[in-house]
Amino acid sequence: MKIGETAEPRHHHEGLLLDRETFGRRLRDARRGLGWTLQHLSELSGVSVPTISRAERGQLALGYENFAALGHALKMDMNAMFAADGVKTAALRSPVVTRFGQGVAYCGRSFTYEFLGTGATGKLMNPVVGTVHARRIEGPEDFARHAGEEFAYVLSGVLEVHFDTGQVVRLARGDSIYYDSNIGHAYISISRQLARIVGVTSTESLMMRKARTGVVRVAKSASSPSSKRRAM
Repeated sequence: MKIGETAEPRHHHEGLLLDRETFGRRLRDARRGLGWTLQHLSELSGVSVPTISRAERGQLALGYENFAALGHALKMDMNAMFAADGVKTAALRSPVVTRFGQGVAYCGRSFTYEFLGTGATGKLMNPVVGTVHARRIEGPEDFARHAGEEFAYVLSGVLEVHFDTGQVVRLARGDSIYYDSNIGHAYISISRQLARIVGVTSTESLMMRKARTGVVRVAKSASSPSSKRRAM
């Protein structure tokens, strides 16, 4: 998924709005807590120094790819990044319920996310309700790429999912899509009403990474006792 980076969040949102200043303060506190400079965080995350600086000062709404990269570099759990202000997160030991309209919303030019279940840290999946504001692809920078896999189910409206491979998938209400989110992807609404989705992103497990890179660990059956017995 992609949240357009903009200095002017201007769209209607549902849930508890996480303002840019609060989000920026969390990034800054995490970076300073590690004793890192902006330059060092930039080198680790691949996000430019000006982008990090503006985000920390609440002047910029980050896209998914950038805040995911910063969170990974800072070792910040996604849920800690987007928990409602003043809410303490904890490990997932019991069911986490998010009541209607009580998710945490983060607004950008292209996408608004309502993050669900943000009270639990260390989750393997990150569920959201999203509203797609983008109407067209402006350029290569609109394509998000992040480790793991992604699922989207259309609640209302019609949208297109564009991939940097050139493939375009049109989805209407009730349709769904599941794909490798390492592939560049971008969502646009094509219906009169803005499309709304339920989306889930996953973290990349070791097995997923091996499958993606083609690294397969093959057991050396010839050296096992049972193999030796069969060979005799």
